Amino acid sequence: MDLKEKKCVPCEGGIPPLTFEQVSPYLEELSDWEYVEAEVPFLRRTCKFRNFRGSWEFFDKVAALAEEEGHHPDILVQWNRVTLTLTTHAIKGLSENDLVMAAKIDSLQ
Repeated sequence: MDLKEKKCVPCEGGIPPLTFEQVSPYLEELSDWEYVEAEVPFLRRTCKFRNFRGSWEFFDKVAALAEEEGHHPDILVQWNRVTLTLTTHAIKGLSENDLVMAAKIDSLQ
């Protein structure tokens, strides 16, 4: 099933985070997301816009999507760009929810 067609499901922990090897095949399907190996691994993407209005309008779309899905990225809004960070805090790493959100965010542009 296409990631965009899936729905985020609540994660209360108790499952192992995805490994880079499990995430890697999906990165080819996603637009400009990078896997960042850290104490808590995460996905990151920076989207560029012509001005602050474009950044803010995109932020609004991402915020509405996050509420709808119940899975919230960290969002940094700057004058002409928005940086998004996805991770699942309950498992201290990446879950399928992060991949689903990344795909759905891609479809907003």
